[in-house]
Amino acid sequence: MLTPGTQKWWDAFRLMRLPFSIFLMPVYWFALINIEVDATRAVIVFVTLHLFVFPASNAYNSYFDRDEQSIGGLKKPPKVTKELWYLILISDFLSILSATMAGFAFAIMVFIYLMVSKAYSYEKIRLKRFPVTGAITVMFFQGWWTYIMIQAGASASLLFFRENLLMAIVSSLFLLGSYPITQIYQHEEDRKNGVHSLSMLLGITGTFIFSSIAFIIASILLIYIFVSAGFIKFAMIYISAMIPVNIYFLKWYSDYKKGYPVITFERTMRLNALSSLLLSAAFISMLLFK
Repeated sequence: MLTPGTQKWWDAFRLMRLPFSIFLMPVYWFALINIEVDATRAVIVFVTLHLFVFPASNAYNSYFDRDEQSIGGLKKPPKVTKELWYLILISDFLSILSATMAGFAFAIMVFIYLMVSKAYSYEKIRLKRFPVTGAITVMFFQGWWTYIMIQAGASASLLFFRENLLMAIVSSLFLLGSYPITQIYQHEEDRKNGVHSLSMLLGITGTFIFSSIAFIIASILLIYIFVSAGFIKFAMIYISAMIPVNIYFLKWYSDYKKGYPVITFERTMRLNALSSLLLSAAFISMLLFK
C-alpha cells in the first residue's frame, strides 16, 4: 500500500494521462510520410510530444477543471493536489529541454503549443469555454500546427509544397471530427465547469453528424492527394483502416437512435482507441512501403 505522500504523487501522475497520448499519435506518423526522416531526431520528437508535451497539457487541463466524473483516459480521475502542479512544471521544462535536441524551430513551436494549451485551460482565459473558439484552437494546433511541428523536428527542412500543406489541413480536419466526439459523454461535467463545449452546442445527434461530415471531407481530400500523386496503394491502405472505424461509429449511432444508453465514457474511448490505433497502423504501413 502506498503512503499518503506517495499516493498523491501517483494520483498526480495519473492525471497526466499518458495513455491518452495514443489518441494523438496518428498525426505523428502521418507527418513523417512526406519527409526524409532523420531517425534520431524523429525519436526525440516522439518522446518530446508523447511523454512530455501532451501529458503536460492534459495535466494543466485537469488542474483547472478538477473533474469528478470520467475524462479522456481516466474513468475515475483522482483529486487534484499541489503535486500535479509540480509535475506540470517539470514536464514543461523537460518538453523544452528535449525539443532543443531536435532543433531550434521545433523548440519554438513546442513552446508556442504549450502556451496555447495553457490559454485553452487557464481560468482567466479558458478558450475551452467557447464552443467555436475552443474547437478552432484544437483543430489548428493539434492538427495543422502539430503536423508541421513534427516535420520541423524530424527533418532537416520544412516542406511547404501544396500536397504537404493539404495533408496538414487533413490533420486539422481529423481533429475537428474527433474533438466533439470526445466531449459527447461529458455534457454534465462541462456544464458544471462553466464550459459550453462544441458537442453541447451541436447536441448528441448533431455531434454524430458533424463528426461524420468532418471525417468524410478529410477522407475525400486525403484520397484525392494520394491518387493524384500516384499512391493508389496508400489510398487503399487508408480506406481499409477506416472500414472497422466506420462500422463501429455507425453501430454506436444506431444504438443511440434506438434509445439505448450508449453515450458513455467506455464507448467514446473505445472509438478513439480503435480509430487511433488503426490510423497509426495505416500510416506506419505507408512509411514502410515508402
